Amino acid sequence: MPIFVPRDRKSLFRQFLAGMYDAVIITDPNGHVLEINPRAEEYFGYIQDEVLDRPVSLLIPGLSPEIVQRIRRGLEADRHMMIDAKGLAKSGSKFTCEVTVSVIDLMDPGDLVFTVRNVDRRRKTLELLRAKESAFDISPCALFSCDSEGRFTTANKAFLDMFSLEDEDAAREKSFCEIMSDDPLPENFSKALAGETVTVGIVAQSDDGGDDEEVEVTLAPLRDSRKVLGVVGSVVKV
Repeated sequence: MPIFVPRDRKSLFRQFLAGMYDAVIITDPNGHVLEINPRAEEYFGYIQDEVLDRPVSLLIPGLSPEIVQRIRRGLEADRHMMIDAKGLAKSGSKFTCEVTVSVIDLMDPGDLVFTVRNVDRRRKTLELLRAKESAFDISPCALFSCDSEGRFTTANKAFLDMFSLEDEDAAREKSFCEIMSDDPLPENFSKALAGETVTVGIVAQSDDGGDDEEVEVTLAPLRDSRKVLGVVGSVVKV
């Protein structure tokens, strides 16, 4: 079923488009561009005036006029259609994208809206996350994170070995104060939750009767945007 946008609500609709995470291209029924949102300008490197009334194939070469007409016929039975494609930026660079196509009655009945998600960006983000996870796992420093209640959420192998924990599940059963109760660590944990980054050197007692060891413990807030969700930390022998 086509989406109907009343004439007096087009301004609100355009504000909605401007806030969308994905790129949006709106075309007439023949695939000529009527409007793009700011994310599309970012993806493709064009400002809106440069693409008005140009074929959508300027931005997504695979969407030839013949393909657009085929998509329109397909949309008569389905509310939307998803295709894999290549986006083409003004600079000549290409990127892999997922394109969802649906019908919208914006200027005229049968206008099309192409929602474009840059898959390359998502893949690069995932690769970066995997790289960080690998670095976390193989670091010789004991690394960990806790939630705001002080319960361990992640810990690398060096941390598990240092505190004789079998695995991460065993760590998650513990709290920060259970494992690191030496003063001033509990106080420093509270400081990190309040937004500070603190480092302190302490002498850790050996559990196996060996010599005591001096370690340096750094604690910092774990943030999501401006909100502190917990604490991350490291324990390094010095």
